[in-house]
Amino acid sequence: MTKLEKNTNLDFYNKIAELLKDARRKVVQTVNKTMVYTYFEIGRTIVEEEQKGKVRAEYGKQLIKELSQRLTREFGKGFSITNLKQMRQFYLTYSKSQTLSDQSKKTQTTSTELKKSEKIISEFNLSWSHYLFLMKIDNQEERKFYEIEAISNNWSLRELQRQFDSALFERLVLSRDKKGVKELFKKGQLLEKPEDTIKDPYVLEFLGLPEETKYSETELEQKIIDKLEHFLLELGKGFTFVGRQVRFTFDDKHFRIDLVFYNRILQCFVLIDLKIGEITHQDLGQMQMYVNYYDRKVKLENENKTIGIILCRTKNEILVEMTLPENNEQIFASKYLTVLPSKEELKKLIENKDNE
Repeated sequence: MTKLEKNTNLDFYNKIAELLKDARRKVVQTVNKTMVYTYFEIGRTIVEEEQKGKVRAEYGKQLIKELSQRLTREFGKGFSITNLKQMRQFYLTYSKSQTLSDQSKKTQTTSTELKKSEKIISEFNLSWSHYLFLMKIDNQEERKFYEIEAISNNWSLRELQRQFDSALFERLVLSRDKKGVKELFKKGQLLEKPEDTIKDPYVLEFLGLPEETKYSETELEQKIIDKLEHFLLELGKGFTFVGRQVRFTFDDKHFRIDLVFYNRILQCFVLIDLKIGEITHQDLGQMQMYVNYYDRKVKLENENKTIGIILCRTKNEILVEMTLPENNEQIFASKYLTVLPSKEELKKLIENKDNE
């Protein structure tokens, strides 16, 4: 067999293999949606039956117990009392919340609901395990945000749990005005302007660094490179890695930028400088020079202005405000944390922000 024939056979095989893989993915997605929808309908049926009982609490308790025994005998595992209670709670949570569209809500009480079930199924785009986790979030708006983000970013359950534990929602709320906060509830995190990329603080607990500053900027940079996939997830949507210690030269002087990324959504370069101490006005001036260089020498005409982010352990808000221009849209300073933040403390900051 010639080399050309081998390559042709390999291409042929790859095409067939990809078709089969794609078919399997679609089957899994269909089965998952059908299962989640079925659990929703089981929960609805349980609630409707409970409402017929005169003593609802006792009737409901006995109803689920007997149902569990009969379903387990006929269908096997998966229908314990706990599981049935979760299905009931799933219906109660999502029948009156944000996941179902208005049209889907109407179909629940009409005689044509079976014909329109596909519309309801299409609203459930996560696994049952995802929804079990989401149901633990009491705040409906916060729950909706994490649901949208999990779907749009294809988060695994572990990634969803990590983003919740790192208080992503609270951190984004802190960095947005009231209009921006409402957008989070409805559409998730949108990237429409440079400020939308910023979090304050960034949480880098996956680096395994101590809370105390017993490491150098070089060590911090290396840890980020070692955990680049996690760091990209923390940065947010649309980020691709360009390089580390990227050098540029002018006037016979060499300069190096710690980390360079590109955001495909905003269509701009994002430069990151790492500081293990408190930010200074010199740091801000240096970043301004980096940003100017990229805008004038690197970016293409059709690309947007470069964004510069200084990640520091501590930040003097007044110094940053006085150093940067009032209409600043390119340079940002954010703190980073090497341990997971307290959600309670962040919620208090949100409350103080609302009262300002």
